[in-house]
Amino acid sequence: MPKKYRSKIMASIHEGVSDLYRAGGVDRKTMREFDALCLTPILEMTPQKIRALRTREKTSQTVFAAYLNVTPSLVSKWERGEKHPQGASLKLLSLVDKKGLEAVA
Repeated sequence: MPKKYRSKIMASIHEGVSDLYRAGGVDRKTMREFDALCLTPILEMTPQKIRALRTREKTSQTVFAAYLNVTPSLVSKWERGEKHPQGASLKLLSLVDKKGLEAVA
């Protein structure tokens, strides 16, 4: 999944610092700090938050799942708290929270 930046300026800064990191000019701690500043943050999602996102976007579990490239049963399990989103799914949910469903369309 490509990185999602807060802005074009942050993308440019992050790419420059990433090059310095690969060349050994920036340490790991500094790189993590730049990641936190420049990349879109990933938030933990509670079952209530996931259901609220889906209802805010006025979609069914099936449609919501299609946008997130997961199964409808997985969305149902997230909303019931049986499973928790991780990795790419969590990142996509964070983007939907911040920018709406059209951001992942």
